[in-house]
Amino acid sequence: MRIPFLCVLALWLTLVPACAASPKAAAFPSPTGFATVEATAARFPLTVTDDAARSVVVSRLPERIVSLSASNTEILYALGLGDRVVGVDDYSNYPASVKDKPRVGGFSNPDLEKIVVLSPDLVVGTGMHVKTVLAELERRKLTVLIVDPRDVSSVMDKITLVGTATGQGASVSLAGDMRKRIEAVETRLKGVEPVRVFFELDPQLHTVGPGSFVDDMIRTAGGVNIAADAGREWPQLSQEALLMKDPQVIVLSDHGSAGGQSPESVAARPGWQQLSAVKSKRIHALEPDLINRAGPRVVDGLELLAGTFHPDKMK
Repeated sequence: MRIPFLCVLALWLTLVPACAASPKAAAFPSPTGFATVEATAARFPLTVTDDAARSVVVSRLPERIVSLSASNTEILYALGLGDRVVGVDDYSNYPASVKDKPRVGGFSNPDLEKIVVLSPDLVVGTGMHVKTVLAELERRKLTVLIVDPRDVSSVMDKITLVGTATGQGASVSLAGDMRKRIEAVETRLKGVEPVRVFFELDPQLHTVGPGSFVDDMIRTAGGVNIAADAGREWPQLSQEALLMKDPQVIVLSDHGSAGGQSPESVAARPGWQQLSAVKSKRIHALEPDLINRAGPRVVDGLELLAGTFHPDKMK
């Protein structure tokens, strides 16, 4: 039985396979605690503009924070705010210490009552939550910050936004370090010939298109997404179109799910033996958490992709 693509996409955007961590992925710093809470609290109330173009008034230093996405959870922990996080979505799985936090439901369907019971000072959501639960959260008088990076370069700005809203000045340093690493990748890849990339979401050839976060990741890592001209964010390619585009590299994000794909099973698909990626054995099962999460580990994912596309430049 085929699983509907919308279900596959929702799972990929949230659950994604739990694979071994990238060798370059470092643990987030320990929480900073409240040693400077009085000095920090003096800067509140403050107003920030979030990614839904809303003016969000944060009345006091947030000491109880709920995260509605795995990427936002990672941002909060990377800023040393893990001790202030009182609830997370079901798919937040990094760092390991997050497993003990209360759960507030799925990424696309958080449980409003569970959120309310936690009495958060701040709820950090995403663009998806604008359409689903934002109005109801506001009706319950909760302060909600929407964080929705659309490309690699904007991730650092969003980390700074979260840092400002939570009174955590470490966001400036973290964002600066991330920018330096991204610039280092771009310097190494300067002048390279981009490789043609097919990023597989499922065996029915759904993939990432223009406007998606992963499309920008591929481009920044020295690749060209073969579906970049598809006209929509989550297209489905025909096998004929795939063969015509002839990807030089295939990245599998569906390798860890039930009945997941492997480089061997993909290479054995009928008609695929003529693809350049199959001939050169450049089919890679990579950790999706590092590639699709617009958070502090995005640089680990970028370095992973760049090393996959251009191993000679990233040694």
